[in-house]
Amino acid sequence: MEREIVLPGQLLSENKAESGPGTYVKDGKVYSLLYGIKNARNKLSVIPFSGKYIPSSKDFVIGTVIEVTPSNWIFDIGSPYDGLLHVSEYPKRVESDKMPGIMGAGDSALLRVKDVNPSMKVELSMRERGLKPLNVGRIINVVPAKVPRVIGHGGSMVSMLKKETNCEIFVGQNGRIWIKGKDADMDRLTEAIDMIMQQSHTTGLTDRVCRFLRNGEDVDVDTEENLADAEEVEEDEGGIPEDTYRKVDALLEETDD
Repeated sequence: MEREIVLPGQLLSENKAESGPGTYVKDGKVYSLLYGIKNARNKLSVIPFSGKYIPSSKDFVIGTVIEVTPSNWIFDIGSPYDGLLHVSEYPKRVESDKMPGIMGAGDSALLRVKDVNPSMKVELSMRERGLKPLNVGRIINVVPAKVPRVIGHGGSMVSMLKKETNCEIFVGQNGRIWIKGKDADMDRLTEAIDMIMQQSHTTGLTDRVCRFLRNGEDVDVDTEENLADAEEVEEDEGGIPEDTYRKVDALLEETDD
């Protein structure tokens, strides 16, 4: 499939309603924010060739607190732009003087991007089931552009990883993945994610990862059929469809409180 390479500032559309991740609107027109590949599925977006994560509304992210103010936790979200979690977006009522005791500098949390304004002020939220401060587990860093490969089409890859390793998994669009399980299971899952990163450009990846996690055991027919669509993401790495968000939401429902 032919892919169009675009440059920062390049005109993409005359219709501002088509603006998606990796784009910006000026005078009612949509322009590319990044150097990357144009993706026209659903809304217009630009898949960066490399570089930092660019926040977009509704993204799941994993952040690390870098500062606590009287009304906000300020998070590093692996982006040129910090994320702000206002105290009102924490799941419980918190007094200002208690904020550093709940999350201090260096602490991490599961979050969702509530809004990104034109000046790139990133507002975060924790007021959804499954979003919380992190006290256990591991955080793995991956290339943000390859996150769709870890999620898979409709969430199929991440569902398989969770099932085969007995680990909880939260995949942040910002290239950070939180996992929780027994040490041996987290080790296997870490290796599987590393395999996905190294072989993300290849076909048949979901099958190979599943076989790896099963120590070479054949994948049954039903599993092959259920996971086959995951390979389609190779042609759709720039967009996380709404049905995928719903699948990830469902995984969060199973996350321990």
